[in-house]
Amino acid sequence: MLQLGTVDRSDDRPPYKQIADELRSAIDLGRLAPGEKLPSEADLVEHYKVSRMTARQAIQELRSEGLVDAEQGRGVFVRKVAPIRRLASDRFARRHRQDGKAAFIIEAEKSGVQPSVDQIRVSRESPSSFIQERLRLTASDSVVVRARRYLANDIPVETAVSYIPAEIADGTAIAELNTGPGGIYARIEDAGHILDHFTEEVSARMPTPEERKDLQLGASVPVLRVVRTAYDTTGRPVEVCDTIKAAPAYLLEYELPAR
Repeated sequence: MLQLGTVDRSDDRPPYKQIADELRSAIDLGRLAPGEKLPSEADLVEHYKVSRMTARQAIQELRSEGLVDAEQGRGVFVRKVAPIRRLASDRFARRHRQDGKAAFIIEAEKSGVQPSVDQIRVSRESPSSFIQERLRLTASDSVVVRARRYLANDIPVETAVSYIPAEIADGTAIAELNTGPGGIYARIEDAGHILDHFTEEVSARMPTPEERKDLQLGASVPVLRVVRTAYDTTGRPVEVCDTIKAAPAYLLEYELPAR
């Protein structure tokens, strides 16, 4: 059973902040495990000798940070998604594509979560100036755009939009809903563009209202934006992928040579 402390009336932090801090610490330390139910408002009121509004504010603090989810009629529970370890040096290894597995599936399996994808949309568009620059295209060129959302244990953790030159994507499964085993990169290589390397730009910010809705984020939860460009062995950029990741769901790991 979770052991709770007391509210320190001499502390500069208001009581609801102290309660939220203690519950947050319990989550961080694993004393409240993913999926475990938090003490109810009534329990917090009785234990801490505070008003129901104070207890409610403490829970709301954790909800806004995306640490807990409220279920109507059942209570408040620790959010179930465990961090997905994203190992940059391994996720795009050719052996994974040859095994018919895309990068997200590899990451999810290694992290012990069940991967799935939904909201798949495929379209043909004129590239924005942002995409033109990265793919070395002109405004008269076309790109095939693939948008999707990734879930871990049925909880949204990432949205991704890929832009592939239509010259490469036309006539392949890239332009279809199901790209087949190994995903987009396997089909790009099938088209004769053997991948050589990738570059990534990583930034952090608060989500837009649409991103917050798609990823089911609390009001104070940031996102990571990762813009990746894939190059073939000739040095040609063959894909740009713009991903928005729920920051609490990911641990980004990079292996860098010391020479």
